[in-house]
Amino acid sequence: MRLSRAAYFADFVIYPPVIAMLLTAALRPGSPMCWKKAAICVVGGLVLWTLIEYVAHRFVLHELPYLADMHEAHHDEPRGFVGTPTWFSLALIGGGALLPLWWKAGLGPASAFTAGIATGYLWYVGVHHIVHHWRIAPDTYLHRLHRRHALHHHAPLPCNFGVTTGVWDWIFGTGFAARDRAGQRIISDA
Repeated sequence: MRLSRAAYFADFVIYPPVIAMLLTAALRPGSPMCWKKAAICVVGGLVLWTLIEYVAHRFVLHELPYLADMHEAHHDEPRGFVGTPTWFSLALIGGGALLPLWWKAGLGPASAFTAGIATGYLWYVGVHHIVHHWRIAPDTYLHRLHRRHALHHHAPLPCNFGVTTGVWDWIFGTGFAARDRAGQRIISDA
């Protein structure tokens, strides 16, 4: 969906304090959560985020009619201010992760796990912005992500749905590796 400049950058302002509040809730005084358990929950949320990112990008943004049309606007204008409104992503993360986990596991684990998901989402938004709007030095991690995502936009077949990692593309066989003229791989599937 096309966003105003302020709405496009809102994630970068709103998500850091949300993540901090979630971590504070997880580790509040009197909470049964210890740092180790909280860290495990955060890492679990981050890992789950990578799968959510892949599934949402592959099946929701490229398959569901209305959403696929909106996502096509991003493919048509990759440097434009096209994205998910912050209120919508917060509602999905809160309603899809925090509330059900709070009900099943309690506030501490739910907050820590949701902080991991929210951190993954913020990383995704940041990487996605960088690969479309910044000049990136060659032979860097971000350049590799940029090349993978450029192939997603321009390859002759649907591929490279993961923006922050190619692991799920590798697992599900949707990774596409670019090769130079000599046939040497210049970007990996993962």
